[in-house]
Amino acid sequence: MVTEIAKTENNYQAAFRAVRASSPTVPWLELVRGSAMERFEQLGFPAVHNEEWKYTNLAPLAKQEFVPATRPAGVVIDAERFVFPETATAHLVVVNGFFSEELSVKTGLENVIAIDLLSAVADARYNKVARSYLARNAGYHNNGLSALNTAFLQSGVFLWIPRNVKVETPIQVTFLADAGRADSAAFPRLLVVAEENSSATLIENFVSTHDQQYFTNAVAEIVIKDGARLEHYRMQRESSKAFHTSITSAELGRNSSYDTTSINLGGRLSRHDISVVLDHEGAECWVDGLYLAGSDQHTDTHSVIDHQQPHCNSHQLYKGILDGNARAVFNGKIFVREGAQKTDAMQTNKNLLLSPQARVDTKPQLEIYADDVKCAHGAAVGQLDQEELFYLQARGINPELGRSLLTYGFAEEVIEKIKIDSIRAQLDEVVLRQLNTQLE
Repeated sequence: MVTEIAKTENNYQAAFRAVRASSPTVPWLELVRGSAMERFEQLGFPAVHNEEWKYTNLAPLAKQEFVPATRPAGVVIDAERFVFPETATAHLVVVNGFFSEELSVKTGLENVIAIDLLSAVADARYNKVARSYLARNAGYHNNGLSALNTAFLQSGVFLWIPRNVKVETPIQVTFLADAGRADSAAFPRLLVVAEENSSATLIENFVSTHDQQYFTNAVAEIVIKDGARLEHYRMQRESSKAFHTSITSAELGRNSSYDTTSINLGGRLSRHDISVVLDHEGAECWVDGLYLAGSDQHTDTHSVIDHQQPHCNSHQLYKGILDGNARAVFNGKIFVREGAQKTDAMQTNKNLLLSPQARVDTKPQLEIYADDVKCAHGAAVGQLDQEELFYLQARGINPELGRSLLTYGFAEEVIEKIKIDSIRAQLDEVVLRQLNTQLE
């Protein structure tokens, strides 16, 4: 096992040397990339002896000899089919981790800077902002996956919302895996900086053009400054054979608001780490999500909501639906630091098992070092209520449709929070399709 993992890491080392030679950048970023690669060599892929990875075994991923993707050239891709109608004038496309200016549409982003991340790093107008926040929240010193993504940082999206700007059009970033060859690896990167008193809606959409094996290792860093508001929707619909790991790290300013909803549907093995730091008074966040997993799928969500200052609120609702031999993991931590008085934090995880073979490991946690707080957490795992099924059957609804109706209602509590009509309608369709049901 150790030999196989080391062999895979050597493959990444060889690819890293090629990347450094072919895509040089500014000196400070060269140092960051080199340091990240050294850290990955030391850490490697997370292993099950790590408590945070106890229920998710990355050995199948580590065994694969994935080849880091290169910038696509001359490839014709129909990216428009992934565009939601509300974002037709504000749609950014990233192909295999590389920002595509040609496929992106930015006519609705007149007051927003939305450019290639490395272009921002090299531009004197944005270099200071990029340097201040890049690789700060999603630190790579204790996370091998973050280190690997940072080492292969060759492109990405830099999204800068200036002070007092209210962006009316939702901004969509489509991370497209165009795995023309199997066993490719992509490292998408997103840096969002919402300046004081700005507001925007952001949609991340992870999709693929081929249903084959590949590896997506994504990192998103989000900075929300004083008085700013960000609604953030994240949809993961990768290939059923893909490995998907991602990190979302957000820091909140004074009286800021962060409302995020994550939908995880695809991937053979998927893992999403969410970190929200409330480091200024009056910050508030909603961290919600829904995961659907069928046969041979494994999905894992780890969240950390860190209350570092007083008078901050956090709300979390995650739901999971598992069928076949699916496996799900949910681990949610709420930290209340010393001095973070008047904290109000609520965390809930509910899971619905549709088959005897499905399994979920859920672990909500509270760690509190302040005495004037209001905190609660809970978790539930169960099957469909037989009395509710009988009630529907008694009114002429066949058992299979009744089962689907109840399952759909379970998921709808999260889906209805989404304020973008086309996303909500599409998710309704996806849920019903996975339930093999049509509702008139």
